[in-house]
This record gives sequence, structure tokens and C-alpha cells, in this order.
Amino acid sequence: MNAFRIALANIRFPGSPEESVTLAEQAIAEAASRRAGIVCFPECFVPGYRLMGKRVAPPDRAFLERAWAAIARAAAKANVAVVLGTERSVEEKLLITALVIDRDGTIAGFQDKVQLDPSEEGLYSAGSGRRIFRTGPLTFGVVICHEGWRYPETVRWAARRGAQVVFHPHFHESQPGDYQPVSFGDPANSFHEKAALCRAAENTCYFAMVNCASERSQTTSAVVRPDGTLQCYQPYGKEGLLVADIDLDAATGLLAGRLRDSGE
Repeated sequence: MNAFRIALANIRFPGSPEESVTLAEQAIAEAASRRAGIVCFPECFVPGYRLMGKRVAPPDRAFLERAWAAIARAAAKANVAVVLGTERSVEEKLLITALVIDRDGTIAGFQDKVQLDPSEEGLYSAGSGRRIFRTGPLTFGVVICHEGWRYPETVRWAARRGAQVVFHPHFHESQPGDYQPVSFGDPANSFHEKAALCRAAENTCYFAMVNCASERSQTTSAVVRPDGTLQCYQPYGKEGLLVADIDLDAATGLLAGRLRDSGE
């Protein structure tokens, strides 16, 4: 087994932008103590996702730059790569994004959310383009929430370019009337967790989804193997890191590479 250890920060929604940085720093330090090579955070964790009835301070570019610098220092100190769910302003447009930081604290770049949920369009703008990232022996992609659930081509794009794992930061809290699962992929639950199984199996890559910890949520954080079987998941509502050893040799991208009508 060609193992690489990943961590998913299934932690509570931050009470303030400042707390989001503190919680991120703590999770990075814990990931290091558990010998993970990379840790991924939920969608827009810094400063906090702005929809779903959440009160988050107005966009502040100066705060974000300070926050990113602090988290980069934490990554370098811990020797852990980071996929940070955050936001950024580009030409006065607010984008949902993931900031990727390598183990030495250098900024590897951003993966913006390209496919928005209709509920997001009044506040956020869609980004463009996709990227592949590397840290040590790991090659990975990032798809954010809605685009990973509903647009299989986003995961396939990364797998066809060598991604062994595709990280899926998302934010999903319970709404009135939602089904309350107790086990992953419950047939009575929404389609979301079943989609995660499909994204891995149809591309022969790992799929690692990460959500905030909240009571009665319909989705949690989980790692799905390249054959579409569940490797592990975080108990619903339980705060903490989900840590998993993935086998890089098992993530062949075989089925993603066999597709002939992708339009590429």
C-alpha cells in the first residue's frame, strides 16, 4: 500500500471571522499531531459561509490577507498542506474559493467555485477554470459543494489529469423537514451522499467530502474509495478531524481516462 494520510476538518461553524482563523490553526496543529500530510476545511470556512441564515461580517479583503498569511504560517510550522475553504474578491466580484497552501507555507493557488447553486447567485459570482495541485507524492483536485454534487465533469476533469483524490469542501446544514440520517448514504436521505459514492466510482479516484459539524445535518465528512465504497465517515454532528490513510496506487483514474465523449 502506497499510503498517504489525509485529514478532514469536520469542525463547528465559526462564531466570527477571527474565530475561523483560530479554529483553522488548531485543526492544522492537530492534523500534524496525527501525522496527516494535508488537511481540508469546509466551504468558505474563513470567514464563514454567508448564506443559510448565517450572520457573517461584510467581505473584508484586508482581513482575508491577514487570515491567509496566519494560516500559511501555521501550515509551515506544522509541515501540513492545507485546502482552505474561503472567499476572495476578483474585479469587485466575490468568489467562493479554496486556497491551497503547501507544507512549507507557500501559496500553491486558488480553485474557485465554477458552478454556483442558484441560491448563491445574488451574493457570489462564478469563477472560471480548474486546477490540479500537488504536495509530495499526492496529486489532487478540488470541487466545491454544488459543483461536486451535481456536475460529474468537475471531478472527472481532475481525475483525467492524475488526481488521486478530489477534495469536496461543502456547507450543508439541516433545514425544517429534512430527513435526519444516522448512517452514511441512508436510502431515505437526500441524494447528496450517494453522489459522493458515484463521483469516486465513475472516476476510479478517492473522493473526500468535508462539512462543518452541526446538529441534524443531512451530510457529514467522509472518504470514499476509488471503487465507490465508503472508507470512513464522521458521526453526524460530532466535531473533530476525520483522518484516513488512502492508497495512492488504488487511485488509477482508469474509468475517467476511458471516457471518449467528454468534449475535451
